[in-house]
Amino acid sequence: MIIKSIEVANFRNYESMKIDFSSGTNILYGDNAQGKTNILEAIFMSATTKSHKGSKDKEIIKFGSDEAHIRTVLERDGASYRLDMHLRKNKSKGIAIDGQRVKKAADYVGLLNVVFFSPEDLSIVKRGPSERRRFIDMELCQLDETYLYNLARFNKLLVARNKMLKDMAGNRDFMSFLEVQDAQMIKYGKEIINSRAKFIKELGEIIEPIHRKLTGGKESLKIFYEPNVNADEYEDKLKRQRERDLFLKQTGIGPQKDDFSFIVKRSEQDEEIDIRKYGSQGQQRTASLSLKLSEIELVKKSKKENPVLLLDDVLSELDANRQNYLLDTIGDIQTIITCTGYDEFVNHRFEINKLIRVVNGTVISEN
Repeated sequence: MIIKSIEVANFRNYESMKIDFSSGTNILYGDNAQGKTNILEAIFMSATTKSHKGSKDKEIIKFGSDEAHIRTVLERDGASYRLDMHLRKNKSKGIAIDGQRVKKAADYVGLLNVVFFSPEDLSIVKRGPSERRRFIDMELCQLDETYLYNLARFNKLLVARNKMLKDMAGNRDFMSFLEVQDAQMIKYGKEIINSRAKFIKELGEIIEPIHRKLTGGKESLKIFYEPNVNADEYEDKLKRQRERDLFLKQTGIGPQKDDFSFIVKRSEQDEEIDIRKYGSQGQQRTASLSLKLSEIELVKKSKKENPVLLLDDVLSELDANRQNYLLDTIGDIQTIITCTGYDEFVNHRFEINKLIRVVNGTVISEN
């Protein structure tokens, strides 16, 4: 899987821009706040239809414009595809593959698989459950179109249920509507819980040897799914909590409150510790790096091909050993790296195939 080129119009600080990428390692360098991350954001949106920052479409469109465009050309399994995305301030986005309009995101997401790694990702272990759920959802949505559909349906029903709980305000006449709403939400919620359990199990098998190697054999890492409620108990518990939900005017149980834990053990004699709460910053950052490296391997295993790796100024946050481990992992993966200066890469056993300077919303190819 290779991105051949990306072209944007009125996207963030870019009025118009096109980049042709190498199939190897591409470096985007320049001072801060010039637009390097915006290029990676456009690529990520081409893959997932969403911003990695969680930004709304209207926030991404260049100031003074009403719409923005992203066009990405990729090569996969020997075939070429053109992905077009049309962002509009007051309407839903338009998406097309090779000029043919796509109505459902599930028919689009998964054609291009990317792994995005930023300095913020190094804090995923110590941050709140919502960040870890977002990680699971972003990856599963790329790998499994059924999960994407189930999650979209569940989230829509959850928003509607919470609104209904507020609107009911003690009016029991709405109870039959709530019961119908719950039956649908339970159906999709169970599918999400089962998919996440399978995903975490597969991820756990991949992450353990990676983390052991990354720590020089000093630590073992296991990850465990912590569902807010098990799939077979979901229906019963949601019904039993209905009165409490009515009182609080929000849904208190379900996969929207899931989490997963990171358990580290240094030796057979040491106790296992949950490094979300009790780990050092170094342990948390190393586990986060292990997680992102595992994401690469999971895509390879699931899709039988390499993802595109996007590294957003993350190497400057890693020590030399972890930098080397990450760079060794890249191998034959197409990689797009942002940094403030490229001199730091020269000393590595690292071939730069494409060097691009980014200055205030313009891109200059230097080789």
